Amino acid sequence: VQLVESGGGPVQPGGSVRLSCAASGFSVGAYRMSWHRQAPGKEREPVASINSRARTTTYSDSVKGRFTVSVDIDRNRVFLQMDALKPEDTAVYFCKAHLWREFWGLGTQVTVSS
Repeated sequence: VQLVESGGGPVQPGGSVRLSCAASGFSVGAYRMSWHRQAPGKEREPVASINSRARTTTYSDSVKGRFTVSVDIDRNRVFLQMDALKPEDTAVYFCKAHLWREFWGLGTQVTVSS
């Protein structure tokens, strides 16, 4: 099982970024997948999750209405579309797979600054 995040980088407030999580060793359509973030000096926190089988998504209150999580089963990827970004969204973003145990990627940095 491997998860590789990409798509992070610097972005201005109000801008958009699309993160991608490439999965291997299992199908993203068969398990719940989630995105988490960790800002400097803070604990890692959940951001969004998706369960393709149940067709459900969840979002933290801080990103609801601005972020959208989705999956591409054919490409075995999970995406996090991040719009209307704020400086407080600056963090390392991690992809997690909820299999028989949790698997994490190494993360991708998103920096929101003018």
